[in-house]
Amino acid sequence: MSQPVSGQTVLVTGGAGFIGSHIADALCPDNDVRILDNRSGGGNANPPDAATVIEEDIRDEDALADAVAGVDIVFHEAALVSVARSVDDPTASHSINTEGTLAVLEAARREDARVVFASSAAIYGAPESMPISETAPKQPSSPYGLEKLSGDHYCRLYNELYDLPTVALRYFNVYGPRQSGGEYAGAISAFAEQARAGGPVTVHGDGEQTRDFVNIADVVQANLLAATTDATGEAFNVGTGTRASINRVAELIRDEVAPDAEITHVDAREGDIRHSVADIDKIVDRLGYEPTVTLADGLREYLR
Repeated sequence: MSQPVSGQTVLVTGGAGFIGSHIADALCPDNDVRILDNRSGGGNANPPDAATVIEEDIRDEDALADAVAGVDIVFHEAALVSVARSVDDPTASHSINTEGTLAVLEAARREDARVVFASSAAIYGAPESMPISETAPKQPSSPYGLEKLSGDHYCRLYNELYDLPTVALRYFNVYGPRQSGGEYAGAISAFAEQARAGGPVTVHGDGEQTRDFVNIADVVQANLLAATTDATGEAFNVGTGTRASINRVAELIRDEVAPDAEITHVDAREGDIRHSVADIDKIVDRLGYEPTVTLADGLREYLR
């Protein structure tokens, strides 16, 4: 089992973003925390005051070297997190998500620093069966998914070739405070905004498509466990093992914010995956991970 992270010098790339800022918050009380973030993601996230913030790009070799110097652990969260943008501009997405990840791994190798990498369920594409285990076929349907798969493989390879401790965490649909977008988890913020405006709350397609929505608190838990586990060179799904329909999410938000708001349906998104849910047996067994936040409770907290 993993031990608490304390007394370490850590770097959180993308630490001013949604997930990265929550990881930095959790680390700050007991660790020396640095953040490397070019602030290109926008949104509502803010880094903790106790962290040292370096406002540069992960692809800036000198800035990255300075940020990683003397670091024990790197939480690599920096990315262009958008399937649509990766389709529109695959060259830019590749530069940030693939070349940037390789640069982080190389910098970490020079310092012999553990890397915890933010991978994604997008690496699986349309699943052949559910729940989706870590050994399921990898058939990404977007440049973003392919880039995350590349980073996932690079982490394993660096562990095998260079004995660099790495762990890849394959996030399913993360949601929570400070979120500003990102596929179906981004729909939560859109639904909330629409409900607060009195509606209508608009759902793509029939709304019966399902996703595994995992609260940011549990994603932070997974990262902290990965930071000290002996199970390096491995990849783990991060989800809840349960799925909810988009209609259910829209109804929960509508009922909490504006019970009289109407829920309407618009055209389905082209190429949309119908169903997705994580098999979390591996991360439960190997890391001691346990989802703690139900969707209903997590949405109430988010809406507050």
